[in-house]
Amino acid sequence: MKRGSFHKGLRGFWWLTLGFLYLPLIVVMLFSFNASNSAASFTGVSLRWYRRLLGNDAILSALGNSLLLAVVSSLLALMIGTLIGYGMYRHRHRKLGWLIVLIYLPIVLPDIVFGISEMTFFVKINELTGLLSPGLATMTIAHVTFQVPFVALIVYSRFVGLDPTLFEAAKDLYATPRQRVQFFMLPTLKPALISGFLLSFTLSLDDFVISFFTAGPESATLPIYIWSAIRKGVTPEINAIATLMMAAVALAALTSLVLSRRRAAS
Repeated sequence: MKRGSFHKGLRGFWWLTLGFLYLPLIVVMLFSFNASNSAASFTGVSLRWYRRLLGNDAILSALGNSLLLAVVSSLLALMIGTLIGYGMYRHRHRKLGWLIVLIYLPIVLPDIVFGISEMTFFVKINELTGLLSPGLATMTIAHVTFQVPFVALIVYSRFVGLDPTLFEAAKDLYATPRQRVQFFMLPTLKPALISGFLLSFTLSLDDFVISFFTAGPESATLPIYIWSAIRKGVTPEINAIATLMMAAVALAALTSLVLSRRRAAS
């Protein structure tokens, strides 16, 4: 009896937690289809705010910057993180305590601390050399910096899960280094690489703090645009933007989850 009551209470707490997490998101999605100009009262279903988004040049420019930044930074983070993950695996028998700390540091640091440090660094570099003025270039470097540790850990965990004798077998078959990479490592790492890319893409797409501190006047991303627009009040147009961003992030997260499960099953 007591065990049944405990499980019922735990189930109720579970649903209550899910409600607190997702009900606000559902409300935002619902009001994005509001026919009224008010964000406080729902008067009917309409797609006017989504049509209005397509005609807003500022939003389209911010969206383009967000997608360009996310794709470029994710690809760079994927390449650098993969090399770091492979290096960690090759030297796993050595003491890598200091390297692990360096890998985890960008993950555990608060975003605002990371953003301020990146901004200070770029300002000093610009003062000394005239390079790296605030814009998409500085934003890309900053995003790559905090994305690389996530990719490195994903790739490293994939390598650790492999049978070491597979590498020796490839050598015994007289496969060249290029052939080992092309026909063994890349197919084996494919789920981890895709997961790392999607995670980096998601982190970049919904980032605000780091982008805010490293952005230039012509490089506003969608989160920065939302922040600047929301100071005038929450409108159904903002809800529509937020809904599209949630849909994109949810799609990337679900794809990464499916690939992670396939990786675990293999």
